[in-house]
Amino acid sequence: MNRVVIATRESQLALWQAYYIKSKIEELFSGIEVEINKMTSKGDQILDKPLALIGGKGHFTKELEDAMLDGKANLAVHSLKDVPTFIPKGLKLAAITKREDQSDLFLSHKYSTFEDLPKGAIVGTTSLRRRMQLLHKRPDLTIKDLRGNVNTRLRKLKEGQYDAIILAYIGLERLDLIKDIPYTQKLSFMIPPMGQAALGIEIIEGDNFIEDIANALNDKNTYICTKVERDFISKIEAGCSSPVAVNAVIDGDKIKVKALIGLVDGTKILEESMQDDIQNYNILGEKLANIMIEKGALQLLKDAQENAFKEYRPDRI
Repeated sequence: MNRVVIATRESQLALWQAYYIKSKIEELFSGIEVEINKMTSKGDQILDKPLALIGGKGHFTKELEDAMLDGKANLAVHSLKDVPTFIPKGLKLAAITKREDQSDLFLSHKYSTFEDLPKGAIVGTTSLRRRMQLLHKRPDLTIKDLRGNVNTRLRKLKEGQYDAIILAYIGLERLDLIKDIPYTQKLSFMIPPMGQAALGIEIIEGDNFIEDIANALNDKNTYICTKVERDFISKIEAGCSSPVAVNAVIDGDKIKVKALIGLVDGTKILEESMQDDIQNYNILGEKLANIMIEKGALQLLKDAQENAFKEYRPDRI
């Protein structure tokens, strides 16, 4: 019997994702034994600082990639939004699973909708992207960093440390946790990050047996859309935690993409969108990036990253 080992983080959501892929492989391929290799990432270990300050690219993927390169796993399952556009030598992002609902979700025990939040309300999020868009919409809010696994974040909300928090809908839906929150609302004004609500399957390059398995898990339309998004992110050299939103969708024989970059306090925003024939998806992300670069995107991104989370940075002498 052939044996396949999946590397995964140990968080509840990461394990759901890994076991989901395990079930898909066993469903599609008879005679394959699938094992799960659980490990803790740097992003899971450091909980006293925002993600943007703990090393940038790959804080949820490096340990899994090292396990594959060391022969301890054949493939890794990632939330695609956590996967840097640079893939280490010897590895390959081989497949993207079908994307589901990409919504950002408002959750509260006090207020029924985002619009009902009073002036100065405390809203929790770890994401610079979310912080930027929330403050652009409601500059009167107080945005407070929120770390920990999903259950920890929900506990902090229930304890009253926050008036509301913002999380990805899909993670809560997969773990069946939405029913426990009195008030929830999908935020239609929020543009999601690159890759949200899709899983990335990373493998060892040159392993044809594992690549055949990965190919069977790939969703063509999701692969096309997320490639546009990842090409955009790569061109502007934004890290996974940067204040950048980008989303591509297929509409008939067209592909549409929109992107947003701004200061973390929401005071300055650069937003662009464009569409092209779907056969031109390979150039669309970079094309949009070049348009935004011409309008000052790189300097805006630099300013945003330099000014983010100043309270965590020691004064320089």
